[in-house]
Amino acid sequence: MISYKELGLVNTREMFAKALKGGYAIPAFNFNNMEQLQAIVQAAAELKSPVILQVSKGARNYANQTLLRYMAQGAVEFAKELGWERPQIALHLDHGDTFETCKSCVDFGFSSVMIDASSKPYEENVALTRQVVDYAHKYDVTVEAELGVLAGVEDEVSSEESHYTRPEEVIDFATRTGCDSLAISIGTSHGAYKFKPEQCTRDPKTGQLVPPPLAFDVLREIEKNLPGFPIVLHGSSSVPQEYVDMIHQYGGKLPDAIGIPEDQLRDAAKSAVCKINIDSDSRLAMTAAVRKVLAEKPGEFDPRKYLGPARDEMKKLYMHKIVNVLGSDGKAE
Repeated sequence: MISYKELGLVNTREMFAKALKGGYAIPAFNFNNMEQLQAIVQAAAELKSPVILQVSKGARNYANQTLLRYMAQGAVEFAKELGWERPQIALHLDHGDTFETCKSCVDFGFSSVMIDASSKPYEENVALTRQVVDYAHKYDVTVEAELGVLAGVEDEVSSEESHYTRPEEVIDFATRTGCDSLAISIGTSHGAYKFKPEQCTRDPKTGQLVPPPLAFDVLREIEKNLPGFPIVLHGSSSVPQEYVDMIHQYGGKLPDAIGIPEDQLRDAAKSAVCKINIDSDSRLAMTAAVRKVLAEKPGEFDPRKYLGPARDEMKKLYMHKIVNVLGSDGKAE
């Protein structure tokens, strides 16, 4: 049993309380490798933003859970080296789907876990979430749950259709499960193809897809029913057109890739939404930068020469999100 406190990590309880009071959201950035982690820590340390390092089940399988634990510990020490005296860094399991997976992460030093039983019948979701909460809270690990289903594909998480969270269920769910935060469905979606073309309109000037608006009416009802409760948005990448264009320019194919407009995310960050998940955008930034180097320098075979620029591009993206979308800069001095 490894306590996250020994690794210098924090859970999300205080982070979320401050975010709710301050009208901003905490960035939750997924990582799978060293370059992504370096970019996240550099951006957060430079801007003094609290940050959540997210690890999916797929990332655990890819990177090895023991390595991930030491990478998170290293991230805290790296942040201190960069001049961040008291780093506010959480290590979070994204979309844990079983009690055993969540328990393993708690035992391996994660400071926060998500149990996603949203695809199960309501009572099964309640029971499984409660089981995870009872175990995690013994070790002061915070728990995120999910109510409602997001469409799209991300690692092992896949759903053809979304189902908005029912505001009338949230009081019962939060009370009976004891979860610390609640991921809801209001129209965000996993992956780089968040909407089908038929769900969108097209800008007559550019020909680009324009996505439908998020269901802020559902969010307002949830806020009314659960005042002061931390809400989470998954699938909140914006799929920046500049990266899509760069990927296309250097041989990639992402037809009709589309994300969530940043102005809508800015509005969400000022509400009870205090954690916003971003994964696909960093994948796009990394892929675009790597493609550019390899296309312009086809003889290059030193990974540092293409992963270095990719790391720099991701850092730029993370800093933009922290300052211009989430508003969390300067909140962890």
